[in-house]
Amino acid sequence: MSTDKMGVWFDSPGQQNTAQTLELACQRGRDLGIFELVVASSTGDTACKALEMCTGFQITAVTYHCGFRQPFEKSMKDEVRKNLEEEGVRVIEATHALSGVERSVAKKHGGVYPALLMADTLKLFGQGTKVCVEIAVMAADGGALSGSDIIAVGGTSRGADTALVIKPAHQTGFFDLKIRELICKPRDF
Repeated sequence: MSTDKMGVWFDSPGQQNTAQTLELACQRGRDLGIFELVVASSTGDTACKALEMCTGFQITAVTYHCGFRQPFEKSMKDEVRKNLEEEGVRVIEATHALSGVERSVAKKHGGVYPALLMADTLKLFGQGTKVCVEIAVMAADGGALSGSDIIAVGGTSRGADTALVIKPAHQTGFFDLKIRELICKPRDF
């Protein structure tokens, strides 16, 4: 890991960076007076860790839509969701903002579509960067955000390895979204 004025760079992506990513994200949020934290959490593990580590934040956990992995199956178990919500975490279960139905059309008919191109462009900065942008939009569309800057935490596969300061926007105003700061991300991905 290395650090510079632009952020913290992890040597490699993955869940081994989760605790440090959350620590850095919450510290930067406190420094900036931002107390809305949005985390990607398919099973609830990262949201539970955020709840433990990031006291004083309004936490929103964004998970996959039902059927993402298997038809009519949820990624986050109902009991986990209930426990998170009882602790004050807002849970948003939604279709990916940067794929949605376009992924289905591309799969069936081939071709490339605007949202998929946008997602792949964001992946040039790493999977976690794309995830942070996407969950900011999903949380905004789910009615979980105030419209002020947020700290978004995402990752590569499982866990968290990327954190950004973002001015969120809805899908209908996607290009109003702003990535204000990079807090941390993997250097190699």
